[in-house]
Amino acid sequence: MSQTSLSQPFGHQKQQTHAEIPRYNRHQEENETLRSILLIAIASVLLAPATVYCQTRRRTNTARPSNTNSSTADARSAGATRVADQVKNLTKFLYLYGGIAKDLQAVDAAVQRGEASQTAIDKANQSKSTIKSSLVNVRDGLDKLEVDFRTTPALQPYYIKLAGAASGAADAAQLAESGQYDQSGRALLAVVNRLTDVLVAIRQ
Repeated sequence: MSQTSLSQPFGHQKQQTHAEIPRYNRHQEENETLRSILLIAIASVLLAPATVYCQTRRRTNTARPSNTNSSTADARSAGATRVADQVKNLTKFLYLYGGIAKDLQAVDAAVQRGEASQTAIDKANQSKSTIKSSLVNVRDGLDKLEVDFRTTPALQPYYIKLAGAASGAADAAQLAESGQYDQSGRALLAVVNRLTDVLVAIRQ
């Protein structure tokens, strides 16, 4: 999977967010913010199981012997599955995040003009908080994945490609918190590309 193909969904949104932000009236702002909260809630549900899955698989793998060809193949297969799950979840998140970023930029612009209602501001703040928690979950899940790859003999050869994924997610969280939504999305795309490289290496 190339970087170009991965960046198309978010890149499409980027072109829109760099255009002049329309002047939303209060009713439109509130509707858009409600949609943002709904989409982020869906993204949070998609991302949460990945962290739990990582924890479960780590406990299972540590109980297996690693001195046979069969266990090595099993460990690689399990590692590839976990990486693939992270790629799927992050791709879904990015698909939603592109639209949400546009909505939040519109609300932020309305706030600066003094045109946003308190309801819209409150709901936008809720969306931002949920984005932050979702990205923290992503970072934690990737951190666990890195630890497992570093400490599992069969997966250690692929750790060098995986290292940095968690810090990339942390960067994305910081950028989103500062309102740099497009840069945050690009940081997540870099994480997806890194994970894809790991997956390709394992399956070669």
